[in-house]
Amino acid sequence: MCEGAQALGLHPGLALADARARFPGAEYLPSEPGADRRLLEGVADWCDRYTPLVALDGAAGLVLDITGCSHLFGGAGRLRADLLQRLDAQGFAAEAVVAAHPGTARACVLGRAGAPVVPPGTERAAIEPLGVCALGIGPEEAGRLHRLGLRRIDDLLALPRAALVRRFGSGLARRLDEASGTARGPIEPRRPVPLLIAERRLFEPVSLSEDILRLVSHLAARLREGLEARGEGAREVELALFRVDGRVERLAVRSGAPLRDAARIERLFAERLKGLGDELDAGFGYDLLRLSVLGAEAMPDRQDDLAARAGAATEDLGSLLDRLGTRLGEACVFALDGVDRHRPEAAQRRAAPLAPKSPGPVMPLSPRPLRLFGRPEPVEATAEVPDGPIRQFRWRRAFYRVGRIEGPERIAPEWWLGDETPERDYFRVEDEDGRRYWLFRQSAGPEKPSGWFLHGLFA
Repeated sequence: MCEGAQALGLHPGLALADARARFPGAEYLPSEPGADRRLLEGVADWCDRYTPLVALDGAAGLVLDITGCSHLFGGAGRLRADLLQRLDAQGFAAEAVVAAHPGTARACVLGRAGAPVVPPGTERAAIEPLGVCALGIGPEEAGRLHRLGLRRIDDLLALPRAALVRRFGSGLARRLDEASGTARGPIEPRRPVPLLIAERRLFEPVSLSEDILRLVSHLAARLREGLEARGEGAREVELALFRVDGRVERLAVRSGAPLRDAARIERLFAERLKGLGDELDAGFGYDLLRLSVLGAEAMPDRQDDLAARAGAATEDLGSLLDRLGTRLGEACVFALDGVDRHRPEAAQRRAAPLAPKSPGPVMPLSPRPLRLFGRPEPVEATAEVPDGPIRQFRWRRAFYRVGRIEGPERIAPEWWLGDETPERDYFRVEDEDGRRYWLFRQSAGPEKPSGWFLHGLFA
């Protein structure tokens, strides 16, 4: 209900028919819990401007861990005032309390406590005069406590602990401990905590891509110091753009190899912004930009004057791969890494282009096709004698005559992994036109048909 509905005398629990009869001029709309949840998540994203540790709390609440952040706003009281002022300007009616424990802050908000900031050590005194509903219990449990004469939190605190748990269960006792500060309930941030953060608050909002990239370069240079101190390079970097109206845009880029160079990070985001085009709506502009390192890897320091010539080619290739991945998508730029498996379709996996490769097989393998099918395709093959070399085969309704054939190469199943598929005999086949194929003959097995299959194509 809005403030006007409350002033008329409407209250939660009133039947809709009674409300319409008593106040026919009011507007009634069905509730949309999903839309309310999305709105709350949007507010939570906006609250990232104060701290990266933001968690949802119920259907209409948020918990912000501002440890180590309040000094950036002149103290916890000024942070709270700035938060409420900005939410009010966006049309939200909000209450906020700062306390050393999330349970204490939650109880003071629900109980409409007068103190905006609860000093450490005064949690019990702050919640004692509050009603039991401040513990976040349901209406049925609150009504039962009222019938027993337990209307305030200090009434519950006066009861013996054993009697409280035995009569009302451990859930109420846990809420009471969290509110009084004797126990600390964990919070679950909505987003992963960045490894490093650099941000810039602006007096005048910006909206042009050139201004955004200039600030990205400045923030990336600040992140370089932290990465060097950790001996790491960034692999995943996120740019958060906070709009004046409360909307938050997030752009993430990934690199094939660890990097610290501010110019390369700026180029990656330039490609990202170029790829978005008109999809990025700046609205009335961004008044806060934050650059966060979400993933990093070890990056040993290098003496540039001695190693610049040797590493120049690798850096140029890494920069090209990063730009292609940002422009085309990460799924389009990858390398293949070997896996210690027998089956060809399971012997490789996707990997980052410049990531260290796994050691190859001990025994040298026969040539493998440039293109390997994810699933072998059946073919109709004809041989002069049973189990002899094939002379012709039909694949995808096309007929091919065999000019040369080489093989077989037997690949056995991995029985120690529970693989019960039959053995395969692979052949390298070249047709009369010079096209080369990788076929295998498979004997009958459990739920596996026998016959010939095409598994890959050579160049």
